[in-house]
Amino acid sequence: MLLNHARSRQVLFFGGKGGVGKTTVSAAVAYALANEGRRVLLVSTDPAHNLGHLFHREIGPRPVRLAPGLDGLELDPDATVNEHVDEVSGALQSLMPVHLHGEVDKHVSLSRDAPGMQEAAILEKIAEVVERGGKDYQHVIFDTAPSGHTARLMVLPEVMTAWTEGLIKRRERADRFAEFVRELGSDKALGENIVGDKDPEAEKESRIRGILNRRRLKFARLRDVLADAGTTSFVIVLVAERLPVLETIELHEQLVKAGLAINCLVVNKRLPEGAGEFLEERRGQERVHLAALEKALPKVPRQHLGLAAKDVTGLDALKEFSERLLAGAGS
Repeated sequence: MLLNHARSRQVLFFGGKGGVGKTTVSAAVAYALANEGRRVLLVSTDPAHNLGHLFHREIGPRPVRLAPGLDGLELDPDATVNEHVDEVSGALQSLMPVHLHGEVDKHVSLSRDAPGMQEAAILEKIAEVVERGGKDYQHVIFDTAPSGHTARLMVLPEVMTAWTEGLIKRRERADRFAEFVRELGSDKALGENIVGDKDPEAEKESRIRGILNRRRLKFARLRDVLADAGTTSFVIVLVAERLPVLETIELHEQLVKAGLAINCLVVNKRLPEGAGEFLEERRGQERVHLAALEKALPKVPRQHLGLAAKDVTGLDALKEFSERLLAGAGS
């Protein structure tokens, strides 16, 4: 069921509580799609970055080949923030007088640790990956950070688009006022402007508007992609325990409010039947928690995956796990 769903989407996000197996499930889906001859990009936005451990190799911020048809990259939050801040600093310094560059550096340095800076920087990078990846790959699959971080990230495109549009409107009002002031300083009778034909302030304002418009378009395009249920989907991975089930219900509500389509739940690490009295008691607890999940989210399809006897690491283990996806039962 999960693979059938994945085949019909260009962008997939896998999210859920930490430790439920998001990396393994997302990597198995990516591997299975690539094994069918599709071009797939697997992207980790989780600071823990387990993709490298899973594939037994170094993975960085540039796409690397993980298997035939499958590339992977890891978005490092700290490096992404530094790149984002350096870009903003360079843009500001190009627009400000030289004697104010020190103040710009001071302000930008303080903003590195500002609340929301990491999410905003990661969001810009996700927007770039989605845009570029859509041209080079048939599927772009994101292994995201734990639920709370991901929920904040998914509502940001709408917030950042509105915020940037507000800045643009304020710049436009400032431009109109500046134009009015320049008109007052011109000698219309002589057809000459006191400040000359080329106004440095006007050029600066034009560059500011250009930067803001580029950001607005980037966020708006990502917002449109996320809102397109035919292109993008979010898969929530969980285990049949109380806290992951409660967190899944909450994450589902937050993502629906953000306009995302949640088309599948993956219940991972299900205990096997007939494995002794202790495990049967644990299976009874699973049934209780899954009943709560069914009551809260009855319309979202589910796929159940059994608990693996060994850790899933390396291509051979990932291949075996992806085959279990094909055999997994939906409900």
